[in-house]
Amino acid sequence: MPVVKMQQISICALRTKRKAIMEELQRRGVIEISPLKCDGDVFVKEETAQQQSLFMKNSASAAKAYEIMLRYFPEKSSMLDMFKGRDLLSKDEYYSMVEKSLDIMRSANDVIALDKGLSEKRAGIAKYEYQIEALLPWESLDISMRFKGTESSAAFIGTFPELLNYEQILLKIAEQNPNISSAEVEVISSSKEMTCVFIICKRSEQPLLEDALRKIGYSAPSVVSKYPPSDRIRQLKERIKNLEKGIAEDEDKIKAFESSRDSFKFMEDYYVMRAEKYGELEKLVNTRHTFFLKGYITEKDAQSLSRYLSDKYDAVVECSDIPENEEIPIALKNNALTRPVESVLETYSMPKRYEFDPTGIMAIFYYIFFGMMFSDAGYGLVMTIACAVVLRKFKNMEEGLRKSVKMFFFCGISTTFWGAMYGSFFGDAITVIGRTFFNADWKFPALWFDPIQGTNSMTLLMYCFLFGIIHIFVGLGISGYMSIKNGKPLDAVYDVLSWYLLVGGGILALLSMDMLKSMTGFTLPPVFLTIGGVCALIGALIILFFSGRGSKPVKRLLKGIYGVYGVTGYLSDILSYSRLLALGLATGVIAQVFNQIGSMFGGGLGVIPFIIVFLIGHTLNIGINALGAYVHTNRLQFVEFFGKFYEGGGEKFAPFKINTKHYNIKEDIKNG
Repeated sequence: MPVVKMQQISICALRTKRKAIMEELQRRGVIEISPLKCDGDVFVKEETAQQQSLFMKNSASAAKAYEIMLRYFPEKSSMLDMFKGRDLLSKDEYYSMVEKSLDIMRSANDVIALDKGLSEKRAGIAKYEYQIEALLPWESLDISMRFKGTESSAAFIGTFPELLNYEQILLKIAEQNPNISSAEVEVISSSKEMTCVFIICKRSEQPLLEDALRKIGYSAPSVVSKYPPSDRIRQLKERIKNLEKGIAEDEDKIKAFESSRDSFKFMEDYYVMRAEKYGELEKLVNTRHTFFLKGYITEKDAQSLSRYLSDKYDAVVECSDIPENEEIPIALKNNALTRPVESVLETYSMPKRYEFDPTGIMAIFYYIFFGMMFSDAGYGLVMTIACAVVLRKFKNMEEGLRKSVKMFFFCGISTTFWGAMYGSFFGDAITVIGRTFFNADWKFPALWFDPIQGTNSMTLLMYCFLFGIIHIFVGLGISGYMSIKNGKPLDAVYDVLSWYLLVGGGILALLSMDMLKSMTGFTLPPVFLTIGGVCALIGALIILFFSGRGSKPVKRLLKGIYGVYGVTGYLSDILSYSRLLALGLATGVIAQVFNQIGSMFGGGLGVIPFIIVFLIGHTLNIGINALGAYVHTNRLQFVEFFGKFYEGGGEKFAPFKINTKHYNIKEDIKNG
């Protein structure tokens, strides 16, 4: 179906009402505002970068305060919280918090300052603890570590990087300079890594001793105290005690702001909203008394918004059709069954203005292919029930996530269907349980094919190819439809009908040959060999002579030859659909393996390990193969399907609206 029709909207109103109108537009979220150029001296634009920066700074401060409060009062969370969505905020609650915004931000800044002080105190404790650790080896030294000697003597207080005793130190000094005779050494402490020493000598021998000590690895201590080390350690411990007391007091002060935690969370959203609003104000042009804006709006929203703004704000609103040659933002409109797959299309690319929105057709194939690849009725029921419970329980779920859950809900239904067709319910769990624990021959019979136990896997492979051919031909059909709609019916003949004839004729010819009978189970009458061959030849000739149309003769012929060679690409595309069978087999085989492992423990008490293996094994299988089915289903759409007709490249409609992180605000907003 075509994309949603857009209109261009222009709004002119008194400048005194600009604030209220912008808030109304933000609340409704239906207009994408376009930036306007300022021509002449009448209109001026408002620079709001400074206000935006201030608002974002306030938002960051509120977020920081909220993060700090979470350390002391963490919010309870579970795995399902991702489905909860943002908290709903009533009109009265919103206004109440806005009125207290200055007080809340004052509290937020107080919390941040207290937290900064805590960080500084903790850093101080770490610094003092390091100093204490460095001073402990010197604790028995009863003089200042800055002592350098007397008028007639020189003192050295330092360390050697190894374990040495009194005699070894004197011997090393003597080896370096035997003329040193007055050195006296006291070992303060020693370990494998370090020896702390106090050395004294005559002042006249200081240079000689200093040179000798340097050569044998002597160095000054990393921490030096002007007090005796034992006294300094006591001082540092007292400081740590005071800092710890201060930390406890500051933490109590922070905890006193417990009731403000959610207010901080609100202010983070509030200032982001204001920043975004002021960002949009830069797109407007203003006179002294009026303002003017232009933008895009969907046709269905244009009339109601125009009437509302005119009646309430005396605004002049004009909605008009957009010129055909102008690119517009793209909005999609689909029904409840196909809308969930819009996210898949958006992942690839939005359609252009006059391009076909393939979501509706893609959704049908998407659900079918996902079900064929996941292909287990038990897994499908688990997925369907889980998604249904989530959709029912979490009414406030974010729209994008809700779409994804709905998509997997429908994929679960398709998986259940194909699992029944293939006779797979948690693999062969019913058969294994009946045989192992009840000595019974229970079955979950396949309604169509049993690709694992049966002998018709090749026939099922041919059906997979058939689904692929239909998928590809539908894509070609859309391309032909768009060519005809755009007034180029010959393009539909040259670029679409030709491939229908070539590929379709080739398939008819192949099905008329005996070599495929073992795979298909049938052979078409010989007349179809002739019909298929003629169709393929006609298609090849059309491609040969017209795929390079518009080029010079030689180049046109070369393009035509290359175009005919493109049939190998179609063969590759068709073969890609073998993944429908391959992933379905993988899901079933892995499920059966886990069932067999669980049944190895036998009946009776073997039920306990069977249940454990069953739950763990099938949970892993669901996770791995659901992901595989999702990835490969997307690939079949992006490569094999979209490659036949879809250009894309459109810009998604991004209306000016409330974008909040924590709260979902739906009430009328009249704040600044």
